[in-house]
Amino acid sequence: MIWNVIVLIVIGAIAGFIARAVIPGKQDLGIVLTIALGIIGSFVGNLLGSLIQGNGFELGTSGIIGSILGAIVVLGIYVAATGRKRVHH
Repeated sequence: MIWNVIVLIVIGAIAGFIARAVIPGKQDLGIVLTIALGIIGSFVGNLLGSLIQGNGFELGTSGIIGSILGAIVVLGIYVAATGRKRVHH
């Protein structure tokens, strides 16, 4: 059980950092939010994968590729929803 949580955190961190590197602009996310982004991305990646494969709605985590793709989608939506903050000097 604890091993699954550790793996989920590590995959979440990897997926979150890769998503942040792929999406342009500066995202104000700390390490905890980056890991959360990757974990949420894992669920989104699994959901999208199951819908594309025609398996219907399946809730669960996906592998590293699905987690990265899901995290990119989630971060893209986040950036689009919050807009880019401009700093005026």
